[in-house]
Amino acid sequence: MVTGSDSDSEHWLREEDQEDKQVGFPELFFDLIFVFSLIQLSHFIAGEFTPFGLLEGGLLALALWWVWNHTAWVTNWLDPDRGPIRAMLFGLMFFGLLMSAAIPQAFAEKGLMFAGAYVAMQLGRSLFAIYAFKDVLPSVRRNFVRVSLWFALSACLWIAGALSVEETRLILWSVALIIEYAAPELRFFVPGFGRSHSSDWDISGEHMAERCALFVMICLGESILAIGRSFAEQDLSVPVIATFVGAFGVSGLMWWIYFHFGQAKASREIEETTEPGEVALHVFTYGHMPVVAGIVLCAVSSEHLLAHPTEVTDLARAAAILGGPALFLLGNLWVKRMTTGRIPYSHCAGLVLLVAALPLAPGLVGGWAGLAGALALLVVAVWEYRRLSRIPHQSDEVGELRGE
Repeated sequence: MVTGSDSDSEHWLREEDQEDKQVGFPELFFDLIFVFSLIQLSHFIAGEFTPFGLLEGGLLALALWWVWNHTAWVTNWLDPDRGPIRAMLFGLMFFGLLMSAAIPQAFAEKGLMFAGAYVAMQLGRSLFAIYAFKDVLPSVRRNFVRVSLWFALSACLWIAGALSVEETRLILWSVALIIEYAAPELRFFVPGFGRSHSSDWDISGEHMAERCALFVMICLGESILAIGRSFAEQDLSVPVIATFVGAFGVSGLMWWIYFHFGQAKASREIEETTEPGEVALHVFTYGHMPVVAGIVLCAVSSEHLLAHPTEVTDLARAAAILGGPALFLLGNLWVKRMTTGRIPYSHCAGLVLLVAALPLAPGLVGGWAGLAGALALLVVAVWEYRRLSRIPHQSDEVGELRGE
């Protein structure tokens, strides 16, 4: 990291040659909040497994991802082993616990609790960053001034939505998230303050890749918990056991596709690129968003299928069940396209299978849609494994560089 003085805040930065760029225990402790958040979210969506309920749940999922991702960017510069940074993380954990507790009633009587906690995390963390960089990394400090102004704008919509009825709340919160998600692509442009530049966002790709990988692991862990909890609540029957096996298989295949094929390549690519901020923005901020959303939706679908193993599905529910694997594959396709420069055709084949299965699923037991999703993921995993096995005496890394 570039430093500019001997101020106290300089000692809050990660060292340039710091060996332990891997995720530290304070960051892992912070991530525990999102285990609870995802459990609350999956319960909320599974209980309202309707198009409108999925829309509300999707909005909450985007909010959770955004608050976690922005925190990961900040701790990429600031050393969580320093007392002030730990205090910031513990403060974020407190508000994160409030936000998570409000999720089941976020569109009812606890809307203000959810929105207030979310705004406190996003705006409070950005204001803290302005102070932390006051005497060092001036370009990064200016960026966080712009970031804070954008969050202040969206905060008005979050609070206004919390004070409105459910339908208006959904609209206002959606607009708030559109503003927040558009801000990085617009480089946080503020009249009079200019815009950020990707060269200013000099980060450790290794650290960011590990942070995202661990969040993906948290999501997969939550899916295992959801599957196990739902299975334990059901009476044993052939449909229930078959659904349980299929749901576990989906989780295992998603782990295999993400971690065995390409995750390490993403870390190396961002370390080697001349514009780490630009690559990190598209790979770890936007690219991982559908990966996480796909895992969460698969968990919710598994929970629903285990609770209703013999229920005939309609088009909307079939789209949700098949949409989880589709989102997951789309996110992986995006990440691998950005890091290898090639399109993984195995992922395209999996997406084609999922689209082809959609019109066939309505009118059938929902488990058949779940089976189609599992088979699509299996095709992708086997295709990539066979591609790598054809390269003699080469590591997986070589296979990744070839795009498959």
